[in-house]
Amino acid sequence: MTEETITLYRPTGSNELALVREADFAGFPPRLPEQPIFYPVTNEAYASQIARDWNTKTGDGLGFVTRFEVRKAFLDQFDRKVVGGAEHEEYWIPAERLDEFNANIVGKIEVIREFTPADREAAEGRKTEDA
Repeated sequence: MTEETITLYRPTGSNELALVREADFAGFPPRLPEQPIFYPVTNEAYASQIARDWNTKTGDGLGFVTRFEVRKAFLDQFDRKVVGGAEHEEYWIPAERLDEFNANIVGKIEVIREFTPADREAAEGRKTEDA
């Protein structure tokens, strides 16, 4: 019997992605002191929204969406948080438990989307036209 996993997503910028790459796509880097929570999200659309609309405004202007599997037995101890609309669902993992979270990733973290400022501007243009 294979263990049950949950697919999660994480929007990142280039700096965090470089650290994931250094870890051979096996885990996420420690949080900074001003970041007490690690928040993977539960769906690709929400991760894409963050990567496109926020990550492209900082650093080198690139945003990425990563996808990975985490053991359900580990995630079951955390509540899912809805932080906006129903699609804005994420887990809040305390920073001090990130090593344990990383140990419960099954397989490799993969990059599935990349966004540039042009993608954000195009999305903003669509929002304006739809309004």
